[in-house]
Amino acid sequence: MDFKLRPWKITDIDSLVENANNPEISKFMTDAFPHPFTADDAKKFIEYAMSQYPVHFFAIEVNDFAVGGIGVHPQSDIMKKNAELGYWLGQNYWGKGIVSRAINDMVVYAFRTFDVTRVYARPYSTNLKSQHLLEKNGFILEARIEKNIFKNGEFLDELIYAVRKQ
Repeated sequence: MDFKLRPWKITDIDSLVENANNPEISKFMTDAFPHPFTADDAKKFIEYAMSQYPVHFFAIEVNDFAVGGIGVHPQSDIMKKNAELGYWLGQNYWGKGIVSRAINDMVVYAFRTFDVTRVYARPYSTNLKSQHLLEKNGFILEARIEKNIFKNGEFLDELIYAVRKQ
C-alpha cells in the first residue's frame, strides 16, 4: 500500500483521533499515548510535533489522511549519539507493509539528519509483530530487561533493539 511520511498538520486532529483511539494500539505504547485518545490529546501532540526542528515526528499518510505516526527522539548527555525510534499505525492499515518501509525510511532520515550513530527501539516482550518488523529492518536485540515495564496492571519485559550507522 502506498504511503508517505510528512510533518504533522493541525488539520490532522480528526484523523489522528480516529486512528489512535484504539486500545489495541495504546497497549503497546507508553502511558503518554492515552486511551481514550481525545481531540485535546491530538491537538497537544500535533502542536508539540510541529514545534520540533528539524522534524522529529512524522505522520504516516495514506490517501491524504494521517493514519499513524513515526518519530525519532535524539537523546542527550551521555546518550547523545543515540536516537529512540517510536511508531504506531491505525489498525485498519496493519499487515500492508507500511510500518516496515516507514522504519527503514526513518532510520535513513535519523542518520542523515541527526548526529547519531545508533537508533534503538524498546518494544514490549508481548509485541511480537514489532519485534519482527525491527529484525526485518536490521535491528539487533541488544538486551532483555525482565519485568521492567508496568503496563495495564502487569509487569512486562522490555526489549532493546538497535541498528548502528554503517
